[in-house]
Amino acid sequence: METTAVTIDKRAERIRDMFAGIAPRYDLLNSLLSLRIDRRWRARVVRETPPDHADSAPILDVCTGTGELALAFAAAHPNNVVIGTDFCRPMLEIAKAKAAKLPDAARRPEFMEADALSLPFPSDRFQVASIAFGLRNVADFRAGLAELARVVQPGGRVAVLEFSRPRTPILKHLYLAYFKQILPRIGQRVSPNREAAYEYLPASVMAFPDGEELADELRAVGLEKVSTKPLTFGIAALTTGRKPLTSSR
Repeated sequence: METTAVTIDKRAERIRDMFAGIAPRYDLLNSLLSLRIDRRWRARVVRETPPDHADSAPILDVCTGTGELALAFAAAHPNNVVIGTDFCRPMLEIAKAKAAKLPDAARRPEFMEADALSLPFPSDRFQVASIAFGLRNVADFRAGLAELARVVQPGGRVAVLEFSRPRTPILKHLYLAYFKQILPRIGQRVSPNREAAYEYLPASVMAFPDGEELADELRAVGLEKVSTKPLTFGIAALTTGRKPLTSSR
C-alpha cells in the first residue's frame, strides 16, 4: 500500500516536547485508546523474538518510552540484561520508577537517555533490538533502522512493532474514522497537549510505510529472513529480521 503524501513535523525538539507533555498520562491513554490490546502486542514481541542465549548478549529496546516493552523482556528473560533507551527524559523517569518498584532486582531493566539515530553502543552487541511504536517518530526512520541493525550481533534480531492499516474495506473505514476523528478528541481531553500529540499520531501512522513496504526497509539495511505479521486484524504489525552471520556491508 502506498503511503500518504503528507509532511509531518518530526524535529527532535518537537517530538521530545510532545512526549514530555503527555508522559504523566501516557500509559493511561494507551490502555484507554487501545482497550489494553497494546499489552498483548508487546507480549507478542517478547514471544516472537526471544534471545538465543541466556547470560550473554543483552537485549535493547529503543524509544522505550515508559518502559513497557523493556519491562516485558526483563520479566520473561531475567538472566539477560535488558536496556531501554529514549531521548525524552520525563518518559524515562516513569520507566525508572516502574523498575524501582520491582521486588526482584534481576528483573529490572536499565534505562538510559539516548537518541535512536546515534546509539551509544558498539556494533554487534545485542541479541535483540526492538522498537515499539517509536520508529515512525524518528526524524530519519531509515537511519534509525540502520542503527538497530548496527548494534545487533550477527544472527541477532531486530523487531519493529508499529501501527498498521487494515486491508478489509469495512474495518479500514471504521479504523480510519476512529483514528482520525475520535482518538484525537479523547486524547486531547484526557491529556491536553499544546503540540497536538493525538492529532500527530494518526497523521504519522498514515505517512509511515507498513506491510511489505516496511519489510523492504528492513531488507535495505541488510537484514535477512524478514517477515511481517499483522496483529488484531491489521491494526498493528510486527516486522522482524535477522542480521546475517556474515555480511559484506
